[in-house]
Amino acid sequence: MRITQHPILEPKPGREVAFTFDGRTLVGREGEMVSSALFANGIRTFSRHRVGDAPQGIFCANGQCAQCTVLIDGLPMKSCITPLREGMEIKTLVHFPELPADDEPRQAHKPQELTCDVLVVGAGPSGITAAIELAEAGYSVILADDKDHLGGKLVLQTHKFFGSMADCYAGTRGTDIARILEQEARARKNITIMTDSVVAGVYADGKAGIYQPNEERYLLVSFRGVVVATGARERSLVFPGNDLPGVFGAGAFQTLVNRDLVRSSERVLIVGCGNVGLIAAYHALQAGINVVGLIDIAPRISGYRVHADKIKRMGVPIYLSHTLVSVQGEGKVEKATIAQVDEHWNPLLQTAKTFAVDTVLIAVGLSSVDEFYNAGVEAGFPVLKTGDANEIAEASSAMMGGRITGRQMARLLGSDLEIPQEWFEKAEILKSHPGQVFPRTHKWPAEEGWQPVIHCYQEIPCNPCTTVCPHNSIQLTGKTGTIMDLPEFSGKCIGCGMCVLICPGLAITLVRESHKDGLAELVLPYEFEHSFQPGDQVALRDVEGGDLGSGTVLSTRFSKKHRTHLLTIEVDAAIAARTAGILVQDPAVTEPLPEADLTYVPDNAIVCRCERVSVGEIKRFVQENEVTDLNQLKQIRAAMGACGGKTCLDLLPRVLMQAGVPKEAIRPATYRPLTVEIPMKALANQGGGKA
Repeated sequence: MRITQHPILEPKPGREVAFTFDGRTLVGREGEMVSSALFANGIRTFSRHRVGDAPQGIFCANGQCAQCTVLIDGLPMKSCITPLREGMEIKTLVHFPELPADDEPRQAHKPQELTCDVLVVGAGPSGITAAIELAEAGYSVILADDKDHLGGKLVLQTHKFFGSMADCYAGTRGTDIARILEQEARARKNITIMTDSVVAGVYADGKAGIYQPNEERYLLVSFRGVVVATGARERSLVFPGNDLPGVFGAGAFQTLVNRDLVRSSERVLIVGCGNVGLIAAYHALQAGINVVGLIDIAPRISGYRVHADKIKRMGVPIYLSHTLVSVQGEGKVEKATIAQVDEHWNPLLQTAKTFAVDTVLIAVGLSSVDEFYNAGVEAGFPVLKTGDANEIAEASSAMMGGRITGRQMARLLGSDLEIPQEWFEKAEILKSHPGQVFPRTHKWPAEEGWQPVIHCYQEIPCNPCTTVCPHNSIQLTGKTGTIMDLPEFSGKCIGCGMCVLICPGLAITLVRESHKDGLAELVLPYEFEHSFQPGDQVALRDVEGGDLGSGTVLSTRFSKKHRTHLLTIEVDAAIAARTAGILVQDPAVTEPLPEADLTYVPDNAIVCRCERVSVGEIKRFVQENEVTDLNQLKQIRAAMGACGGKTCLDLLPRVLMQAGVPKEAIRPATYRPLTVEIPMKALANQGGGKA
């Protein structure tokens, strides 16, 4: 099903093309990923595994795993990175694919060879800014990325960004930042941009292999130095039912919903209360998808409080100190059971709740993709890593980090280019974790006219509201002397609403006394499609989602620049300064089923998704063979699947510890030299020589 109306995104253009899936004729958009076309047609199962004939669905939608493999014109291909073409014959992959019939041999060609001063691997925010700095310093740069557009995860982010307006486009939506950065990169003549180009390996002889799947071609790039800006991959979780179609990463969800405007779900449960999970909940609501709740095993929210407050007042509950007990369903996700945990993080089953859902989103953190950096260090050539490949942080931090890394690489190659000390200081601030929470007292305006009410209580790196007031009436407190300080109002307000529109956390409202006794007027931001008319009643909520009764809509206006509505509402004067938003989601959506489903077996949880190796199998093998080296688990096929262990190698140490192996005794696994699967015909360039 397609998303045809969205408060932020425009409908996706594209010519409709016909294709078949398991013999059935369907319609998709030319050039969109096959996985998105299948999801848009209601298809969630992509393959059947040889172990137990288990159904497989997507997990990462980013080419990192192999869960979305299907047969396309007779060949097994990852559907999430394969563009749809007219007439494609697509089939469910059942167990192993058949070998194609023998054909006439084709001539092989030597790979095309390119040269540059610096190869930048990954064109997300850090890779682009690193490339720009190197280009400005006079170096030739090849900027390679496996996607068809630059921007990395920015292309999935429809919300306004935090950070500094001067340094990283704070107050601007991620999708817009991606376009700005791409334009800046393309304006530099000494940056060669290679999209749809997967850097498959970085070798000790100072060359990198690049696979271009759309061309079925493999080429080599010689370089003097490498900047690794490959980002991060999503972590998985071990729980019964974690392999069912409908359990996938929050990034995959954002890819389907925000990049491709495909309605991937009807009802979702989100695991993880960091910024990724909180933002995914907001994106779901904007796409018209119900969110039954978020859970986190930790006792506190690790993301920004303004993100959490925003979704709570829209009607999404957050369950802290809770774990996901299991996910149930016949061949797909149908239910999910959660429970509170004790002080040792064990589930208290008497507290269990089961929700009817069709999707469980995993947002439990990221792992840096830094294999190329490690390869470069071992080989001894100049190599640096930046962005999430170096340290997991916000995209605002990645932009500044990329600038620093670009200049650091220039210096490694012999430049005397200066790196301002303030850049390092800003980078540290931008990657700061949420700080202290301070109480605020919101009093009724002492003077007539409008006054902003700022519902921002936690120290986070953010300053857009201080830059847009025409009277410079919002300033940071100065407590730390950085953009971590809280904003405060002092001065004149003309009610222009600029601070309300630009706040990334939707944490500013305007209030003024009404001409009617005991009433007040309230202006608040709203980023959803609506049909509100003057006189309509809306459900009011305080900053943390508490019910404040109802208010009457007086007027609405829309800012095209900020793509945000300003709603003017008449409210009781006693609650005007406390009101932070209106309810978006029907409370009935978040109600659990009458009875909790506790039919689960923890040892049945899948650890290695590619080979379907379970917790129980690993624990038995470890205990019977006194295993301490992760490489030994390859005997039972763990980490031997198509993804090369990208998902399970993060999980295996925990299972070994469950089996009684001390953490310090566990030896890491050896990573494969190539990061992606490359068909032999591409390595041999049998499709032809140079482009």
